[in-house]
This record gives sequence, C-alpha cells and structure tokens, in this order.
Amino acid sequence: MRVLQAIAGADVGGAETYFVDLMKGLHEAGLELEVVIRQNAKRAAALREAGIDPIELTFGGYFDFITRGALTLEISAFKPDVVQTWMSRATRHMPRGSFVHVGWLGGYYKPRNFRHCHHVVGVTPGIVSHLRQKGGWPEERSHYIPTLAVCEPADPLDRAEFETPDDAPLLIALGRLHVQKGYDILLKAVAEVPEAYLWIAGEGPLRGMFERLSDKLGLAPRVRFLGWRSDREALLKTADICVMPSRYDSFGNVMVEAWAQNRPVIAAAAAGPRGRIEDGKNGLLVPIEDVGALADAIRRLIGDGALRTRIAAAGREIYQGEYTKEAVVARYLEFFAKLAGR
Repeated sequence: MRVLQAIAGADVGGAETYFVDLMKGLHEAGLELEVVIRQNAKRAAALREAGIDPIELTFGGYFDFITRGALTLEISAFKPDVVQTWMSRATRHMPRGSFVHVGWLGGYYKPRNFRHCHHVVGVTPGIVSHLRQKGGWPEERSHYIPTLAVCEPADPLDRAEFETPDDAPLLIALGRLHVQKGYDILLKAVAEVPEAYLWIAGEGPLRGMFERLSDKLGLAPRVRFLGWRSDREALLKTADICVMPSRYDSFGNVMVEAWAQNRPVIAAAAAGPRGRIEDGKNGLLVPIEDVGALADAIRRLIGDGALRTRIAAAGREIYQGEYTKEAVVARYLEFFAKLAGR
C-alpha cells in the first residue's frame, strides 16, 4: 500500500507541526510513504532526521503551473493507492489520477475547496458535521480522525534562563502571534494577576503589537516572548498552567499537548476547546474575549492545587485514550487500508 501525503502549509503552525509528527508515526509503522511539502528548510530537515526524504515544491498561487506538473510526474513514478492533501492549497494543486484522493481539514474550510476529493477527513466531529451540513458530504465519505500529540519524556527548563522565579506561578501559551489567538486578552488578564508570569512561545505578524501592549500594561518584568519553539514538551513541563485564549479555534492541538504532559488547561470557549473541555472536569472554560473571566480562572487555578491536579489528570486520561501517536497512527493505517481495498 502506497500513500502520498502533500502539504502546502505556513512556515510554522499547529497543523504543520502535527503533519510532521504524523508522518514520523506512519513511517515508523512501516507504511510506504511519499511526502511532498512546500519549500521549508526546517520542516524538510525534521522529516529527514526521521528517515523521510521529502520532495519540496513551490505550491504557489493560481498561476503556479510548475507544481501541478511536478506532482503529476511524482504520482506517475510512485503510483500511490491513496493521496492525502492537507488543507486547501495542496488540494487545489493536486492533479486527478487513478488513486483515492483524501482531503484533510483542520478547520471550518469551505467545503467546495475539496469537491474533487473522494473522501474528506476532519480533526473534530464538529468539522465533519460542517462538511456534511454545508458541503453535502455523505457519511460514508466524511470521516473523523483526531490529531495526535507526541509525548516524549522531557525535563523542565531552567526558569532562571528566562528570568522567571522558581516559585512564581507560570502560565504558558503556544501558537502563532495572530489576532485569532487572543493574546491581547491574555496579556490584559495577566495584568490583573500580579503574581503570575507568562511565557508566550510563537511567532507571527502581531508580535510587535503584543510586545508593545505588554510594555504598556507594565508586564515586561513578568512576560517572556520566546519565539517559535520546537521543545513543546519541555515548555509544558516547566509551566504550571497552559492557557488558550483564542477568539476562534477549530480544535487547538495545544490542548492535547498540555494533556499529554499532565498540565491543566484554561481555554476560551471557541469551537474546538468547547467541544472537548467539560468546565471544571478536564479544564476550565471562559467566555471568549472576557478579560475578567480569564483572570478569575487563572487566579482560581493558582490558588487551588487540588483542582489543578484533578483536571490535569482528567485531560491526561482523554489523551491516553484517543490522542496518542499509537492510537492515531493505527486509525490512519486502518483507514488507508480500507480505501485501498486491502
């Protein structure tokens, strides 16, 4: 069984990180795999380190005719049984052929962008419902397969390297510095919790704006902008609480990564977290863009060690049942085998 995987993602991002993790898992499981990515030196290096030699293409705009031709040649040589294209751009560039074409959706994308696919996969039940209701996809061709979170053993980082006291309550937020992620709301909430420190790990177009807001709020002594980091496990092990203040989020793989590292999660009630978090049981949910409610939730967890332990353990249990590398890779192998008629 041969499977070709193609992604034309951003330089950094949650879907792109998950893509690399899944490719590693499929390769380790022995799947005959061909991987095509948008040109990205770091992503290519991470795949090669795992024994996967990716093909790098441009995946440009509508007038990029070279990528489609290169994909046609690659398909002719590799002869895949199944092709999975991640998100809209890779799907648009993929030529038709004698393979089963699967589109992957990590968000509420326009269903018409996947109209040439034979099957679609959504990472949450909500996304699959969106495809069925808005795109008319039948149940037998629209599938839910969750993301995975790699849970490698990791030691906590030395807080002193980031000028953070060992005994200070430490919050961690991971993701692109984009208006979607709501870091302005988080910074304003941290301003109301003077004992808390905050590390933000991510890059994006709004970094300068968030840094200026941090300075304006007088948070410079307590907030660290770490840039994009690949040591997610160590960051989560070092922090006490993971915070996801997103204005909208179709899933939020950071939530699962925090559960994997046995860390409690506070999240704004965007679609993704709202679909998995039961408030007070496996996390805390707060209204979107509500600075006061977010600050209250942070204070609540800081002041209640038993609650932190309890909701972290409940999240860890969900991770072990659904989101481990072994569980998700097994689901994909079964799915591909069914599509290929094996």
